[in-house]
Amino acid sequence: MATQRLDFAEFYRRSADDCLRAVLISVGDKDSAKDLVDEAFARALASWRTVSQHPAPAAWVVRTALNANISWWRRHRREVSVPDPGLVADPAAAEVIAGSLVDPTIMAALMRLPSRQRQVIALRVFLDLGTGRTAEVLGISPSAVKAHLARALASLRNDLTPERQQETPS
Repeated sequence: MATQRLDFAEFYRRSADDCLRAVLISVGDKDSAKDLVDEAFARALASWRTVSQHPAPAAWVVRTALNANISWWRRHRREVSVPDPGLVADPAAAEVIAGSLVDPTIMAALMRLPSRQRQVIALRVFLDLGTGRTAEVLGISPSAVKAHLARALASLRNDLTPERQQETPS
């Protein structure tokens, strides 16, 4: 039992920041992301014997956090007003853990993407999962992962490239 707790503590130390970033990109609100990741890590600890055998435990934590977010929205969707999708979420959402930042410009561009595209970006980029593993975690086909990733990257290029071209001297 003590060995399992040490293994979990090491896993938490290694992956907590990446999991938080991935969930933050998906939900867009720092406080909600922290709550969701904390809940997912608590569930991982409770089932550590099983989770530790998962091929990608960090992906398990992220998927659990995203599922918890979906469940929360389903329970509260009639009670909560939906914000304007054109508005960027909490400005403090760019601040993550230990002084690490997600660039506010990039965060704003990510928040304009559809939810599934943000999830694919979070898993492929922030957790460095392959196409197949991302497909398994999200419950979609590998070709859907590739399509979402291509669309997301094209949107990000369109959003971010004009600003960079303006910064570059002619």
